[in-house]
Amino acid sequence: MEKLNIFIVEDESIVAKDIQNSLVKLGYNVVGIANSGKDAIEKITQLVPDLILMDIMIKGDLTGIDVSEKIKEKLNIPVIFLTAYADEGTLSKAKITEPYGYILKPFKEIDLHSTIEMAVYKHQKDAALQKERDFLYSLVENKDDNTKDILFVKANSRLVKVLLKDIYFVEALKDYVIINTQYARYTVHSTMKDIEKKLGNGEFARVHRSFIARLDKIQSIDSQNVVLENEKKVIPVGGSYREELMTKLNLL
Repeated sequence: MEKLNIFIVEDESIVAKDIQNSLVKLGYNVVGIANSGKDAIEKITQLVPDLILMDIMIKGDLTGIDVSEKIKEKLNIPVIFLTAYADEGTLSKAKITEPYGYILKPFKEIDLHSTIEMAVYKHQKDAALQKERDFLYSLVENKDDNTKDILFVKANSRLVKVLLKDIYFVEALKDYVIINTQYARYTVHSTMKDIEKKLGNGEFARVHRSFIARLDKIQSIDSQNVVLENEKKVIPVGGSYREELMTKLNLL
């Protein structure tokens, strides 16, 4: 198995050397060390490591958080913050850059190893999800008349064709959405905004912040709910979505 290439950003030379020794002992490859933000950005851009261990408080005009933000604009490299500071202010600033780990100094080699392995695993999973979403987006953006009424969703490691006419409603569930069809339910890692875009405005309506319904599946509507035909599924109608829903219905 190929060794993981890691870059260290640490302004204390003795600490940087200790971290390097620990990483080598754990079986990783240290491709470079920087002691300032400017130096770090230049070297990381050139070397493109697999992972960055970033001290938050480094000398110079740029903090480790600043460096992480600038790297993120150019490259998709997971960052793990190293710091002796655990105050809420530092944590809040660090969270914005979406790091893949956070290790408090002094730390043990086992903590370093487990954090790195978890960060790499999560980054690989995120990359795979993004690749899948990019593929699905390309299907939507480039679809022709033969595919405009079709979605492809992942089910049991396969991409499955779903006809829009078979979809009854879509429900939000945290970072996922559940697509409910006449025959099956599919859980997809996406957002309601993205799903709305894929479904289009003509045949579907957002009836609640957590629900999208297919218009021709609606059997009845009262002041607070929508009832779908066949399943008799009842879903709520949000006040801010009611007016838009009514404009899409063929009212007498």
